[in-house]
Amino acid sequence: MRKYLLEIGTEEIPYRFMKNTLIQMKENMKELLDENRIDYEKIDTYGTPRRLVVVIEDISDLQLDLHETVKGPSEKIAYDAENNPSKALLGFARGQGVEIDDIFIDEFNGEEYVFANKHVKGKETKNILKENMGEFIKSINFPKPMKWGGKNIKFARPIRWLISLLDSEIVEFDLEGIKSSNISRGHRFLGSSSIEIKDVDEYFTKLKENYVIVDQEKRKEIIKIGCVKLAKEKGGNLLEDDELLEELTYIVEYPTPFRGRIKEEYLKMPKEVIITPMKEHQRYFPVVDDKNNLLPYFIAVRNGNSEYIDTVIKGNEKVLGARLEDAKFFYNEDLKIPLEDYVESLKSIVYQAKLGTIYDKTKRINELAIDIAKDLDLGEETESNIDRASLLSKADLVTKMVNEFTELQGVIGREYAKIEGENEVVSLAIYEHYLPRYSGDDLPTTTAGAIISISDKLDSICGGFAIENKPSGSQDPYGFRRQALGIVNIILDKNLDLSLNQAISDSLRIYIENELYFDFEKIKDQVIEFFNNRIKNMFIDKGIRYDIIDAVLSTGNDNITDIQIRVEQLDEWIKNEDIEAILIAFNRISNIAEKADTDEVSKELLKEENEKELYEKYIEIKEDVHENIGKNKYNIAIEKITDLRKPIDEFFENVMVMVDDEDLKRNRLALIKSISKMMLEVCDLSKISKE
Repeated sequence: MRKYLLEIGTEEIPYRFMKNTLIQMKENMKELLDENRIDYEKIDTYGTPRRLVVVIEDISDLQLDLHETVKGPSEKIAYDAENNPSKALLGFARGQGVEIDDIFIDEFNGEEYVFANKHVKGKETKNILKENMGEFIKSINFPKPMKWGGKNIKFARPIRWLISLLDSEIVEFDLEGIKSSNISRGHRFLGSSSIEIKDVDEYFTKLKENYVIVDQEKRKEIIKIGCVKLAKEKGGNLLEDDELLEELTYIVEYPTPFRGRIKEEYLKMPKEVIITPMKEHQRYFPVVDDKNNLLPYFIAVRNGNSEYIDTVIKGNEKVLGARLEDAKFFYNEDLKIPLEDYVESLKSIVYQAKLGTIYDKTKRINELAIDIAKDLDLGEETESNIDRASLLSKADLVTKMVNEFTELQGVIGREYAKIEGENEVVSLAIYEHYLPRYSGDDLPTTTAGAIISISDKLDSICGGFAIENKPSGSQDPYGFRRQALGIVNIILDKNLDLSLNQAISDSLRIYIENELYFDFEKIKDQVIEFFNNRIKNMFIDKGIRYDIIDAVLSTGNDNITDIQIRVEQLDEWIKNEDIEAILIAFNRISNIAEKADTDEVSKELLKEENEKELYEKYIEIKEDVHENIGKNKYNIAIEKITDLRKPIDEFFENVMVMVDDEDLKRNRLALIKSISKMMLEVCDLSKISKE
């Protein structure tokens, strides 16, 4: 049993490609080995900015022999009238590599066919690898591949060298002029440009000697432990960031953490103003105390050793100092103008050619947020906060600080509002109206922030649909699906008693009042369907059956908080052991109820004993059902309704509904309609599968 090493040496690969690429390489190699019947113990993949590596442990020397029975043509086609082999049989034998004497006949699906026992001896593994490594490399996909040097191959970045070793033996192959060898390259500045790898076992050691730590997990550990240690030395804590840690892991080959200092004067600015240029622009970790206050230090990672580290520290301090000096200048300049005065400047920023400027969007958000606040009866104080915060929500987009550091939108608005004396709710809502920004992000904590966030996202979605910029297939360039899910999650988190359909209507109405013309009902229906699909997918992801979701949504209910209660309670109730009989009974009710033109029942026209019993049972449970619906106890309400199953079955068994007497027929249909109507106040049981 042996080891195989493939190293693909490249120019620097973007860090964001690395994680998925290593997973893909492992899966592709596993598929290749399995298809070729090559045994192995395990496959590991590694990556640095300049290399992608596959190591296969305990790979067998030979393919497994192939033993299989192969079906050929039918007997009547395989032999002629004189029982001589036909061209079809000769071709089959030749294709399978067997002699005619090795052919036998057996029955298949009632007809005689020829078969061959095929035995293929396994090839040497090194030959299989030689034949397939070029295609394996070409099979690796990247979001934005490139070509270079007139080659046809596409890759993340130009390939400069290839190592292909089976233990100490070079497995030669040619990738459009790039030939495999046993020569690697070390760190671009500290290592050798030509490192001979004698066998797979010495690969990692030889690379480390040349300042390359190939294993990304070891690099990550060095970075994390080193950074934490440096922070602790100053009595602080590393402000950890998994995404930044991952980025640093894949942009260095030989990590050396170091600590630099920040001038105290910069710490007077809001924390985010300092952290953003540190993390987003310089890839530095901030250092905080036990109360999460910033300390005057940063921790960075060098791609190299500790030689001349003092010079490196001074250089990084100088670069960060320049960034923070710019931030300080922008910050002080911005504060010379009240935040509200920036609102007028939003007229200069186009939101969307057909939908106006950011100023226009701000006005729409403000109007919609107030409408929602009134519908929810949130009270004068909350309504006032919503009014003020929505007016200021986009003001910071024209500040110098956000123009330089776009990641600070919302954050700067919040901080400037605080400085100018806006209350805590208004200040926080300016920031929170952007939440959630991505899957798993925080949700607004304030009611004002939640309502403005809903209004902002709904304005974007409704406007997009109105001008036909809606998502299609997998394409969603404006992120409407993410924004819709954000709205749903906010509503559920805040337990808002909000009519989504009404909010959609209000948003579209505001557009029409602002002279954007479209088919109101058509677009409204499209937006409602779009949200219903998001709601369905969300509950399906939570493990709720699709038919239960349809049963609730089919009632026309648009209160997401209430929908969640119903689907969760119905999901439990559906486990009733008599569910099949219940569904059969209520499906009959639903089907026949469509023929009724009224639900007004005349007691005097109830002639048969079974229809009287059904009516009396309906009247008996009706009040209880409505009372439980009012308390959101839908499981109890549906349980009460299903008490009608037995009288329903007896009614259909003994009473003719479609009689010649029109009054009797109308009255019996009205009784069925009444029961159906009561059932639909909870859900539409006819949508639920019996399976």
